[in-house]
Amino acid sequence: MSQKKKINLSELDFNNMGGWPREVQLGFCAMLAVLIVIIAWFVMVSGKRDELKSLEMQETDLRSEFETKQGRAANLEPLKQQLAQMEQQLQQMLRQLPSKTEMPDLIVDISQTALATGIQNDLFQPGAEVKQAFYAEKPIVLRMVGTYHQFGAFVSGVASLPRVVIMTMHDISLKPKNPSPNARIGANSALELAGTVKTYRYLDDEEAAAQAANSEAAKKEEGK
Repeated sequence: MSQKKKINLSELDFNNMGGWPREVQLGFCAMLAVLIVIIAWFVMVSGKRDELKSLEMQETDLRSEFETKQGRAANLEPLKQQLAQMEQQLQQMLRQLPSKTEMPDLIVDISQTALATGIQNDLFQPGAEVKQAFYAEKPIVLRMVGTYHQFGAFVSGVASLPRVVIMTMHDISLKPKNPSPNARIGANSALELAGTVKTYRYLDDEEAAAQAANSEAAKKEEGK
């Protein structure tokens, strides 16, 4: 019975693969095929795994963004209702301010209130009206002389007027009328109050619409 000849790999001539035994050629081809498959897997599959991982991260980010926007969309209607209520409350508050036709009488009432408390009006000069988005402000340059108690009574009297009166003070100074080095300021000392106060009224529907149109036109002009 014949025995197969043992093949010594060290005796193989890699420059003459055609002369190798057939079994060796088949084995070498099989090994080469496996090596090609492994290399192809690393080149193709491994790259796809990185791409898949990147896509999974994008999916997570998009899902999170979607859930955030979905939550905002769910709250959008209640927010719109809340905004409408706030705008309605703002309009109600503005309507409590004097109207355009009431403003001249209000200026007279403020001046008369000062005189009624004993304050001396050295200057009471209403300025030009300045319109804002929802209201108009009326500056009044004044210079008054009175005591602490008289100025307190004046502020209380203005607050008691039938219409809601809002006055803000700007560049106001309060100092003794006739200052002297050794004079002490008491409750009945004459004080001079000077500066500018502003009072406010609401814009009627026509004025508010015109003011909104002017504001929109100004924005368009700035955007050019």
